Amino acid sequence: MFSRVYPYWFWVLLSLPGLAVLNSLINAPDSKAIYEALHPTGEFAARFMIIGMMASPLAMVFKGWRGPRWLQKNRRYLGVAAFFYALVHTVLYLIDLGTVQKVMAELPRFYIWTGWIAFVIFVPLAVTSSDYFVRKLGRKWKTLQRTTYAAAVLTLLHWAALHDWGGLGPAMVHFVPLGLLKAYRVWYWYLRPRSKVT
Repeated sequence: MFSRVYPYWFWVLLSLPGLAVLNSLINAPDSKAIYEALHPTGEFAARFMIIGMMASPLAMVFKGWRGPRWLQKNRRYLGVAAFFYALVHTVLYLIDLGTVQKVMAELPRFYIWTGWIAFVIFVPLAVTSSDYFVRKLGRKWKTLQRTTYAAAVLTLLHWAALHDWGGLGPAMVHFVPLGLLKAYRVWYWYLRPRSKVT
């Protein structure tokens, strides 16, 4: 019974930041509230993506600990949540600008086009997140999922470049732990000294 109910409780947990944003928009439905909702939705999209990507290297560092294994089991939920927060972030951005002309005028800016490309990468990842596509695509599914790395780099650049690179500090606080864990994973599988079999 718990296994059938469990995903719904996890979805409720993942939706809490979104409910807080929705509450702020309901209580103050104006342009200022929409602009202020841009940052938390984008940040939670990045946070859930980062947590999902940290699962495998954490499982390597903390062997036998249930926490990373739990994250590995549920990282698809985290990925879908990251996409929906990114979607809301994008919709709010479009509403905030208000016209196609303003959207196109901002497109050449570095922090804008990096965000758009990251979002475009997220779309097929979210669409193919179900068990059906895992079975249908087979090995290709994992290959597709690896594009998350490109989305992560673009998200880092998008966040860091905001406000004349004023977002660099917060972005690095979030992404440096992920980078260190991924570097450890590369070292573990490809670079660490291995004892010779005699």
